[in-house]
Amino acid sequence: MIAVRKSADRGFVDHGWLQARHTFSFGSYYDPDHMGFGSLRVMNEDRIAPGKGFGTHPHRDMEIVTYVLEGALEHRDSMGNGEVLRPGEFQRMSAGTGITHSEFNPSGSEPTHLYQIWLQPSSLGVTPSYEQKRFDDERIKNRLGLVASPQPRDGALEIGQDVHIFLGKFTHDSALEVALAEGRQAWLQVLRGAVELNDLSLAESDGAAISDLSELRIRAHQASELMLLDMA
Repeated sequence: MIAVRKSADRGFVDHGWLQARHTFSFGSYYDPDHMGFGSLRVMNEDRIAPGKGFGTHPHRDMEIVTYVLEGALEHRDSMGNGEVLRPGEFQRMSAGTGITHSEFNPSGSEPTHLYQIWLQPSSLGVTPSYEQKRFDDERIKNRLGLVASPQPRDGALEIGQDVHIFLGKFTHDSALEVALAEGRQAWLQVLRGAVELNDLSLAESDGAAISDLSELRIRAHQASELMLLDMA
């Protein structure tokens, strides 16, 4: 079964400095029919105005993955990390027993466009940790390359949940098949472009919850960028 979550149907907030689309209930947006999918609790698409951002705030017992599409994001946290994420870079933060951090657009002229994903962890009360990484374009060209997993391999980020995150950049009319093991489900998010998923059309920023399927067929209608979460 594939349940499409169209971009326009997501929750939307406009704070002037922040425009955010919420796939699932988040903050002031509440929809009892969209509270999450498996361990996936948050799939937010944010656009942050130049020089603006989120002041210091806390997190606890959550796996947080951030991916920058355009612009930059400056991160500072109570673990002593102070980094700037650029387009194509991933950040993984395990909040565990508790952290505080801030996130700002450091540019005076360019907006920031990013996705932030929250996963409920498999274990509570772990020691907080942080990783940041860029993946080579050849790793993700016309294929889904592993960028995060609970048992990291090939340089992937480590996350504290049975979720394997893949990223792919596809040229027009490229296609692939993805096998899902028995008992697994998946979430596909179209970051850029448009694709066909098992005969269903997905446009930019659309998502899809996938369950009880053993194979996915994906074809890019145009140059596209996709993220796939393979979950228990």
